[in-house]
Amino acid sequence: METGNQTRVSHFLLLGFSQDSEHQPILFCLFLSMYLVTVLGNLLIILAVASDFRLHTPMYFFLSNLSFVDICFTSTTVPKMLVNIHTQSQAISYAGCLIQLYFFTVFIGMDNFLLTVMAYDRYVAICHPLHYMVIMNPRVCGLLVLLCWFIISWASLVHVLLVRMLTFCTGTEIPHFFCELAQMLQVACSDALVNNVFMYAMTALLGVFPVTGILYSYSQIVSSLMRMSSAGGKYRAFSTCGSHLSVVSLFYGTGLGVYLSSAVSHSSQRSLVASVMYTVVTPMLNPFIYSLRNKDVKGALRRLPELRVHGGSQRSMVQI
Repeated sequence: METGNQTRVSHFLLLGFSQDSEHQPILFCLFLSMYLVTVLGNLLIILAVASDFRLHTPMYFFLSNLSFVDICFTSTTVPKMLVNIHTQSQAISYAGCLIQLYFFTVFIGMDNFLLTVMAYDRYVAICHPLHYMVIMNPRVCGLLVLLCWFIISWASLVHVLLVRMLTFCTGTEIPHFFCELAQMLQVACSDALVNNVFMYAMTALLGVFPVTGILYSYSQIVSSLMRMSSAGGKYRAFSTCGSHLSVVSLFYGTGLGVYLSSAVSHSSQRSLVASVMYTVVTPMLNPFIYSLRNKDVKGALRRLPELRVHGGSQRSMVQI
């Protein structure tokens, strides 16, 4: 590496998608539209769950948490990218990059954990229906979510602290549209062995175990469904899993696509496109998947305007 390294660089350069000025307005409009749809869609899910007592169940409690995490997940990367496109600047401050890295790691980890907890919830509901409300009581649900936040917050903090120990060259370019951990380790000017070891260890612990939990939960669900004699009962039981299975397939499928595109091809452009799928497209599609495939959510969304009007009329009567 070149000499002239410094421990604390003032900023990094995010290369993004295209340096062609003609493409910038198109990219800005595209990502702004996707971001607004993501925020609006997930907010509607949260409002529907909060306003409709029929959805005050563990499954929808976890779904509203997933929607909140998806809003934060997308907000970690897309607004900064939109600012850079609008100002035609590639710079992100050193502190801003570390903050983005921390929250990105937290929210992608929470997505991972919540999908696992939701799979466990479906397993209990289908395989142990008589004990469901005892096992998945509000206290347990709250503790599960808090435990997920605690684990991933500390793991992400260790990642950031290890990155702070690295040396970066002045004018370091990150071939991505956000500060992604693996890309930062590749452009570091000092030895990143400890960082890589910790990254792979956390990927194994916080990635493999949740996936194993999801696979185990659904293997038990399928086994339980096979023992059901009623075709209608099988359909009703499996229909509650359809949306979750779709989201799981989308999340892990796009994540695997990013890994394979990075491992097989050294093209940064392909890696960028693959990253967009799980950082932008997946959080945008999740609300559509749950609303289109779930009668309870669709009903709650239809009742939202009625609840608003009813609430407004009640306030007027109180004032009178």
